[in-house]
Amino acid sequence: MTGPMRRVVDSVPVILLVLGTAFSQAFAAERPVQIPPPAVDSPKAAGTPQTAVLAGGCFWGVQAVFQHMNGVQRALSGYAGGDRATAEYETVSGGRTGHAEAVQITFDPNVVSYGEILRVFFSVAHDPTQLNRQGPDTGTQYRSAIFYANEKQKEIATAYIAQLDKTGKFGRPIVTRVDPLRGFYAAEDYHQDYLLKHPTQPYIVINDMPKVRNFQQTLPELYRAKAVTVGSIGR
Repeated sequence: MTGPMRRVVDSVPVILLVLGTAFSQAFAAERPVQIPPPAVDSPKAAGTPQTAVLAGGCFWGVQAVFQHMNGVQRALSGYAGGDRATAEYETVSGGRTGHAEAVQITFDPNVVSYGEILRVFFSVAHDPTQLNRQGPDTGTQYRSAIFYANEKQKEIATAYIAQLDKTGKFGRPIVTRVDPLRGFYAAEDYHQDYLLKHPTQPYIVINDMPKVRNFQQTLPELYRAKAVTVGSIGR
Protein backbone atom coordinates (compact mmCIF):
# COMPACT_ATOMS: atom_id res chain seq x y z
CA MET A 1 0.00 0.00 0.00
CA THR A 2 1.36 3.44 -0.89
CA GLY A 3 2.37 5.90 1.82
CA PRO A 4 -0.77 8.09 1.69
CA MET A 5 -3.10 5.09 1.51
CA ARG A 6 -1.37 3.39 4.43
CA ARG A 7 -1.72 6.54 6.48
CA VAL A 8 -5.46 6.61 5.73
CA VAL A 9 -5.85 3.00 6.86
CA ASP A 10 -3.73 3.65 9.93
CA SER A 11 -6.12 6.42 10.97
CA VAL A 12 -9.23 4.21 10.89
CA PRO A 13 -10.36 3.44 14.44
CA VAL A 14 -10.24 -0.21 15.40
CA ILE A 15 -14.01 -0.12 15.98
CA LEU A 16 -14.42 -0.05 12.18
CA LEU A 17 -13.09 -3.58 12.10
CA VAL A 18 -16.40 -4.60 13.66
CA LEU A 19 -18.65 -2.18 11.79
CA GLY A 20 -16.96 -2.34 8.41
CA THR A 21 -17.81 -5.92 7.46
CA ALA A 22 -18.03 -5.14 3.77
CA PHE A 23 -14.59 -3.49 3.81
CA SER A 24 -13.07 -6.45 5.59
CA GLN A 25 -14.56 -8.95 3.15
CA ALA A 26 -13.40 -6.95 0.16
CA PHE A 27 -9.79 -6.62 1.30
CA ALA A 28 -9.19 -9.66 3.51
CA ALA A 29 -6.07 -11.72 3.05
CA GLU A 30 -6.20 -14.41 0.40
CA ARG A 31 -7.23 -17.90 1.41
CA PRO A 32 -4.43 -20.45 1.73
CA VAL A 33 -4.05 -23.00 -1.04
CA GLN A 34 -3.07 -26.58 -0.29
CA ILE A 35 -0.29 -27.37 -2.75
CA PRO A 36 2.16 -30.27 -3.13
CA PRO A 37 5.86 -29.89 -2.39
CA PRO A 38 8.07 -29.10 -5.38
CA ALA A 39 9.06 -32.05 -7.55
CA VAL A 40 12.35 -30.28 -8.31
CA ASP A 41 14.26 -29.09 -5.25
CA SER A 42 17.72 -28.87 -3.75
CA PRO A 43 18.56 -31.53 -1.14
CA LYS A 44 18.99 -30.42 2.45
CA ALA A 45 22.62 -30.41 3.45
CA ALA A 46 24.89 -28.72 5.96
CA GLY A 47 26.48 -25.56 4.64
CA THR A 48 26.66 -21.81 4.89
CA PRO A 49 23.39 -19.85 5.11
CA GLN A 50 21.62 -19.20 1.81
CA THR A 51 19.22 -16.47 0.75
CA ALA A 52 15.99 -16.23 -1.20
CA VAL A 53 14.49 -12.94 -2.39
CA LEU A 54 10.73 -12.93 -2.95
CA ALA A 55 8.11 -10.28 -3.71
CA GLY A 56 4.42 -10.80 -3.04
CA GLY A 57 2.68 -7.52 -2.32
CA CYS A 58 3.27 -5.42 0.77
CA PHE A 59 6.45 -6.64 2.42
CA TRP A 60 4.95 -6.40 5.92
CA GLY A 61 2.91 -9.57 5.47
CA VAL A 62 5.51 -11.54 3.52
CA GLN A 63 8.14 -10.77 6.13
CA ALA A 64 5.80 -11.77 8.94
CA VAL A 65 5.10 -15.15 7.37
CA PHE A 66 8.74 -16.07 6.89
CA GLN A 67 9.69 -14.87 10.36
CA HIS A 68 7.73 -17.92 11.54
CA MET A 69 9.35 -20.49 9.24
CA ASN A 70 11.59 -23.24 10.57
CA GLY A 71 15.17 -22.80 9.44
CA VAL A 72 14.83 -19.11 8.59
CA GLN A 73 17.47 -17.06 10.36
CA ARG A 74 16.37 -13.64 9.12
CA ALA A 75 13.59 -12.14 7.01
CA LEU A 76 14.42 -8.60 5.91
CA SER A 77 12.01 -6.24 4.16
CA GLY A 78 13.42 -4.26 1.26
CA TYR A 79 13.40 -3.51 -2.44
CA ALA A 80 14.51 -5.48 -5.50
CA GLY A 81 14.29 -5.01 -9.24
CA GLY A 82 15.49 -1.40 -9.53
CA ASP A 83 18.56 0.72 -8.84
CA ARG A 84 20.12 1.51 -5.48
CA ALA A 85 19.47 5.23 -6.02
CA THR A 86 15.68 4.73 -6.01
CA ALA A 87 15.49 2.16 -3.19
CA GLU A 88 13.54 4.44 -0.87
CA TYR A 89 9.97 3.90 0.27
CA GLU A 90 8.25 7.05 -0.93
CA THR A 91 10.01 6.79 -4.31
CA VAL A 92 9.22 3.10 -4.77
CA SER A 93 5.59 3.81 -3.87
CA GLY A 94 5.30 5.89 -7.04
CA GLY A 95 5.45 2.65 -9.03
CA ARG A 96 7.97 3.80 -11.62
CA THR A 97 11.32 2.66 -10.18
CA GLY A 98 11.25 -0.98 -11.33
CA HIS A 99 11.47 -2.03 -7.69
CA ALA A 100 9.12 -4.45 -5.99
CA GLU A 101 8.60 -4.53 -2.25
CA ALA A 102 10.53 -7.71 -1.47
CA VAL A 103 11.83 -9.81 1.40
CA GLN A 104 15.31 -11.30 1.67
CA ILE A 105 15.10 -14.62 3.49
CA THR A 106 18.28 -16.02 5.01
CA PHE A 107 17.93 -19.72 5.80
CA ASP A 108 19.83 -22.79 7.00
CA PRO A 109 19.97 -25.22 4.04
CA ASN A 110 20.30 -28.14 6.44
CA VAL A 111 16.89 -27.35 7.96
CA VAL A 112 14.82 -25.97 5.09
CA SER A 113 15.15 -26.18 1.32
CA TYR A 114 14.69 -23.44 -1.27
CA GLY A 115 11.72 -25.36 -2.63
CA GLU A 116 10.05 -25.43 0.79
CA ILE A 117 10.43 -21.66 1.02
CA LEU A 118 8.67 -21.37 -2.34
CA ARG A 119 5.93 -23.69 -1.12
CA VAL A 120 5.17 -21.28 1.74
CA PHE A 121 5.42 -18.33 -0.65
CA PHE A 122 2.83 -19.75 -3.06
CA SER A 123 0.56 -21.37 -0.47
CA VAL A 124 0.08 -18.75 2.25
CA ALA A 125 2.25 -15.64 1.75
CA HIS A 126 0.36 -14.19 -1.23
CA ASP A 127 -1.85 -14.92 -4.24
CA PRO A 128 0.44 -15.66 -7.20
CA THR A 129 -2.40 -15.21 -9.73
CA GLN A 130 -2.83 -11.48 -9.08
CA LEU A 131 -1.01 -9.31 -11.62
CA ASN A 132 0.71 -6.21 -10.22
CA ARG A 133 -1.39 -6.16 -7.08
CA GLN A 134 -2.14 -7.93 -3.81
CA GLY A 135 -5.38 -7.32 -1.95
CA PRO A 136 -5.94 -3.55 -1.66
CA ASP A 137 -2.45 -2.66 -2.95
CA THR A 138 -1.98 -2.01 -6.67
CA GLY A 139 1.02 -1.21 -8.85
CA THR A 140 4.10 -2.95 -10.22
CA GLN A 141 5.81 -2.49 -6.84
CA TYR A 142 3.35 -5.10 -5.51
CA ARG A 143 3.98 -7.68 -8.22
CA SER A 144 4.59 -11.35 -7.55
CA ALA A 145 8.23 -12.14 -8.28
CA ILE A 146 11.05 -14.53 -7.48
CA PHE A 147 14.51 -12.99 -7.77
CA TYR A 148 16.90 -15.88 -8.28
CA ALA A 149 20.53 -15.73 -7.15
CA ASN A 150 21.79 -18.62 -9.28
CA GLU A 151 20.72 -21.06 -11.98
CA LYS A 152 19.65 -23.71 -9.46
CA GLN A 153 17.17 -21.32 -7.85
CA LYS A 154 15.88 -20.39 -11.30
CA GLU A 155 15.43 -24.06 -12.20
CA ILE A 156 13.53 -24.83 -8.99
CA ALA A 157 11.29 -21.77 -9.32
CA THR A 158 10.36 -22.25 -12.98
CA ALA A 159 9.76 -25.98 -12.53
CA TYR A 160 7.54 -25.37 -9.49
CA ILE A 161 5.42 -22.77 -11.27
CA ALA A 162 4.88 -25.19 -14.17
CA GLN A 163 4.04 -27.98 -11.71
CA LEU A 164 1.52 -25.85 -9.82
CA ASP A 165 -0.13 -24.57 -12.99
CA LYS A 166 -0.71 -28.17 -14.07
CA THR A 167 -2.47 -28.98 -10.80
CA GLY A 168 -5.08 -26.27 -11.35
CA LYS A 169 -5.05 -25.60 -7.61
CA PHE A 170 -5.25 -21.83 -8.05
CA GLY A 171 -8.01 -21.76 -10.64
CA ARG A 172 -6.09 -19.17 -12.67
CA PRO A 173 -2.58 -19.11 -14.19
CA ILE A 174 0.30 -18.11 -11.94
CA VAL A 175 1.72 -14.74 -13.01
CA THR A 176 4.81 -14.79 -10.78
CA ARG A 177 7.86 -13.43 -12.56
CA VAL A 178 11.20 -15.22 -12.27
CA ASP A 179 13.92 -12.61 -12.63
CA PRO A 180 17.66 -12.51 -11.91
CA LEU A 181 18.60 -10.81 -8.66
CA ARG A 182 20.55 -7.67 -9.51
CA GLY A 183 20.49 -6.22 -6.03
CA PHE A 184 18.52 -6.18 -2.79
CA TYR A 185 18.27 -3.03 -0.69
CA ALA A 186 16.98 -3.11 2.88
CA ALA A 187 13.93 -1.01 3.67
CA GLU A 188 13.84 1.65 6.33
CA ASP A 189 13.91 0.66 10.00
CA TYR A 190 10.25 1.47 10.57
CA HIS A 191 9.24 -1.22 8.06
CA GLN A 192 11.18 -4.00 9.78
CA ASP A 193 9.29 -6.37 12.13
CA TYR A 194 6.22 -4.29 11.28
CA LEU A 195 3.55 -6.85 12.14
CA LEU A 196 5.27 -7.70 15.43
CA LYS A 197 5.36 -4.01 16.38
CA HIS A 198 1.83 -3.15 15.20
CA PRO A 199 -0.36 -6.25 15.67
CA THR A 200 -3.57 -4.23 16.20
CA GLN A 201 -3.21 -1.86 13.26
CA PRO A 202 -6.29 -2.31 11.02
CA TYR A 203 -4.31 -2.98 7.83
CA ILE A 204 -2.28 -5.66 9.63
CA VAL A 205 -5.33 -7.23 11.30
CA ILE A 206 -7.24 -7.48 8.03
CA ASN A 207 -4.50 -8.37 5.55
CA ASP A 208 -1.49 -9.86 7.31
CA MET A 209 -2.40 -11.55 10.58
CA PRO A 210 -4.55 -14.08 8.65
CA LYS A 211 -1.51 -15.06 6.57
CA VAL A 212 0.43 -16.04 9.67
CA ARG A 213 -2.54 -18.01 11.00
CA ASN A 214 -2.98 -19.69 7.62
CA PHE A 215 0.69 -20.69 7.69
CA GLN A 216 0.33 -22.29 11.11
CA GLN A 217 -2.79 -24.19 10.07
CA THR A 218 -1.86 -25.13 6.50
CA LEU A 219 1.83 -26.07 6.84
CA PRO A 220 2.36 -26.78 10.55
CA GLU A 221 5.45 -28.90 9.85
CA LEU A 222 7.23 -25.78 8.51
CA TYR A 223 5.88 -23.33 11.09
CA ARG A 224 7.45 -22.20 14.35
CA ALA A 225 5.69 -20.17 17.01
CA LYS A 226 8.54 -17.83 17.93
CA ALA A 227 9.27 -15.27 15.23
CA VAL A 228 12.83 -14.36 14.29
CA THR A 229 13.28 -10.58 14.39
CA VAL A 230 15.39 -8.05 12.51
CA GLY A 231 15.77 -5.19 14.95
CA SER A 232 17.52 -2.01 13.83
CA ILE A 233 19.44 -1.92 10.55
CA GLY A 234 20.37 1.75 10.71
CA ARG A 235 18.12 3.17 7.96
